[in-house]
Amino acid sequence: MRLTFKLAMTTVALTLGASLTPLSSAQEKFPSKPIEIIVPTPPGGGTDTVVRLLAETVEPILGQKVVVSNRPGGGGLIGMAAIVKARPDGYTLGGLWNAPLTMTPHVQTAPYGLSDYQPVSLADSAPIVLCTKAGFPADTGKAFIDHIVANPNKYTYGNDGVGGTIQLATERIFMKFGAKARPVPFGGAGETVKNFLGGHVDIYGGSISTILPHVKSGAAKCLLLTGNTPNPNLPQAATVGAIGAPDAVTTLWHGIVAPKNIPADRLKTLEEAFQKAARSDKFMKFLEARGLDVEASTAQAFRQLIDSEYVAMGEVLKAIGLAKK
Repeated sequence: MRLTFKLAMTTVALTLGASLTPLSSAQEKFPSKPIEIIVPTPPGGGTDTVVRLLAETVEPILGQKVVVSNRPGGGGLIGMAAIVKARPDGYTLGGLWNAPLTMTPHVQTAPYGLSDYQPVSLADSAPIVLCTKAGFPADTGKAFIDHIVANPNKYTYGNDGVGGTIQLATERIFMKFGAKARPVPFGGAGETVKNFLGGHVDIYGGSISTILPHVKSGAAKCLLLTGNTPNPNLPQAATVGAIGAPDAVTTLWHGIVAPKNIPADRLKTLEEAFQKAARSDKFMKFLEARGLDVEASTAQAFRQLIDSEYVAMGEVLKAIGLAKK
């Protein structure tokens, strides 16, 4: 009798334990400790600056400290490798720009694939702009493309490096029309604009904010945006849709990702928090001053962007001979 009672009590205890464990886990507050965002660039660059402000803005929304850690190297591959290997509990995230997700894996062997991470939210985006000197024989985006087509490889365009966002965005448009110009890589928009103004390259390819003062002074005219939204500061610059290539949009963007298999409830919490942070007055004013557009996308929309851009960039890199064999 005593043995039977003891076995019964053990069974009850085990049953209660089994039922209470998931309940307590489900009731665990998230986040309950600081969150780390890994940024695969050195401190101080464009991606680092955007992600740091986003981290600062999302802290009061999540109610926890959000720390940014820089892990540069390999065109973003080193930092991204650390992100995908992290525990999928929502406490380690990544702050990325396009290249490590949609471009670099076509050029170098990456220790991760499209299914190894979970997009959280796209924060912002900005079109790249192509500009010429004031005396260039074209005054519209269509005339610019037509002139390049009629003069293959006569002109050079500055960009952010071999296989970088600016080169690929430009080539994606040129390929649509059979246009050919010679890419010249530089260390960034500041170096590109210096060489453009100095006459070392014919076309500036880069961010709007860097070239805008020279447009206002009359030293440059911007004729083509790589996005589909007109920019009020550059009324002369046509969108890709306006020149007949609406499917050739490529923007420079920043977003938050997480390791795969993050619990759905935690993903939802992070998704909503980063959307709210991106829509905050502080973040929006920061973006506006730099010619960036707020996105604040859902996780699903961000995944669709990454997947479609990955395919498109692979095609461009293969066409220009930069894709790995």
